[in-house]
Amino acid sequence: MTSTMENDIMHSVSEPIFTSGFPLGSSAGLVTALEWLGQPYRLTRVDMLGEMRTDAYERFNGRVETPALVTDKGDVLTETMAIALWLEGRDQERRISFAPGTFEADRMHQFIAFLNTGFTGAFFSMWVALESEDATEEYRETLRAFGREFVAKRHKQLEEMMGDSDYLIGDRPTLADAVFAGVARWVDFHEAIDPKDYARNYPRIHALRQRIEADPAFRFAVAIEDGEPVTGSGAMKGLVPLEDVLRMTGALRA
Repeated sequence: MTSTMENDIMHSVSEPIFTSGFPLGSSAGLVTALEWLGQPYRLTRVDMLGEMRTDAYERFNGRVETPALVTDKGDVLTETMAIALWLEGRDQERRISFAPGTFEADRMHQFIAFLNTGFTGAFFSMWVALESEDATEEYRETLRAFGREFVAKRHKQLEEMMGDSDYLIGDRPTLADAVFAGVARWVDFHEAIDPKDYARNYPRIHALRQRIEADPAFRFAVAIEDGEPVTGSGAMKGLVPLEDVLRMTGALRA
């Protein structure tokens, strides 16, 4: 149970605080979206191989994952799709979303759902192979082979879903493109698809990656992930140590 002081701190958060995982966290996509949105926020870098694996972090986010968001009301929100919907609800100028009830909004939600489930999930066995310290090399290679098959399948499906526009829906980036950006780079890290086949077999995906990865907002997200000094749009109002976030949400106990 949180103390009165902790409750006071939680309800005095002036900007939402977004926890972004490194290395190679999918949360870099939502940092990109926060930059595109342009509303004030703060960031917390989370080492997913170290400080995320503590009892305090598990009390903060029981899934022991990133991303997570401490809203401006002091509430903790987890899961990429839920955070994306929270951002959409605050996008009154429709910088990264579309008017509710429109076909474009429905299409954006369709892309986000696919990217956050099937597309992201295709890499699961590859992450298991990487993180299973006691597994045999034969078992790891079985997992990697299984992953390569599913990654190729999901890329084929996404390629077929996409049109000929510059972004997933239309001529400007949206939350769907942000969710895509956070995960798409995993194909290189895991060597899931032969580079010689990538552009030829998935030309739309390849072009979209090039476009987003050259975007200043995504470059900002990657620099933050790498712990490099960087200047973004000005919406990010500062870095908050993870210990402070855990304390203000009552997850860090004396």
